[in-house]
Amino acid sequence: MRAGTDSVLARVVAVFGAAHPHHAYLFTNRRANRLKVLVHDGIGVWLAARRLHQGRFVWPQLGVSTTAVSHAQLDALVLGLPWQRVGEHGVISML
Repeated sequence: MRAGTDSVLARVVAVFGAAHPHHAYLFTNRRANRLKVLVHDGIGVWLAARRLHQGRFVWPQLGVSTTAVSHAQLDALVLGLPWQRVGEHGVISML
């Protein structure tokens, strides 16, 4: 979690071949209580970090290198909420 923007961008390019515009790349530490987000906004890249004082970030199953999430799911994940419950899977349409 000591890597800066250039190091994280180099890792994204090494793994995915390129940093695509309008994509976010998320990294965490082993305890999953710290998170870094590298975003390519179409003009440049920026890096943000978040640390949870209690609990941990919820991640998809191990061994999966890419996971598509909606904007609402990304917002929930970065806040430390259970992002899998956000979206169409958690919709209550009728009582």
